[in-house]
Amino acid sequence: GYHTVTAQLAIDGAAKAIEFYVKAFGAEVVDQAQDPSGQKVWHASLKIGDSMLFVNDVFPDMGGSASQSNLWLYVNDVDASFKRAVDAGAKPTMPPADMFWGDRIGQVTDPFGQKWALATHVKDMTPAEQKAAGEAFVAQMKKP
Repeated sequence: GYHTVTAQLAIDGAAKAIEFYVKAFGAEVVDQAQDPSGQKVWHASLKIGDSMLFVNDVFPDMGGSASQSNLWLYVNDVDASFKRAVDAGAKPTMPPADMFWGDRIGQVTDPFGQKWALATHVKDMTPAEQKAAGEAFVAQMKKP
């Protein structure tokens, strides 16, 4: 079930983050190990769609620190997934919109500071079509 690259998030309050990811993104907890104190998550493996995500608490005594990450999550229905994440407590940072490269995306920031782009591929485009659409987008951005 693992692909070549698996993201690992170090979050102060990993147990709450895991609960949020289950509610907001439909994550499935595959395994979870507590540290010896039983107060922190040493390691957790989550499955979201067909991908794995590692989540653990921050352990400064082991050289760890919290970090903010950007994650891209492809979903079947970006609008429904965006609403689910916001309803679960994520902060909307960009409502879903069609993008010039053929995806519809929305962005949220979860309560733990991690940024998530939620995307649905809606249109196949040739490289020439993508280039022309990108140029049109840049030209539109330059208009006052």
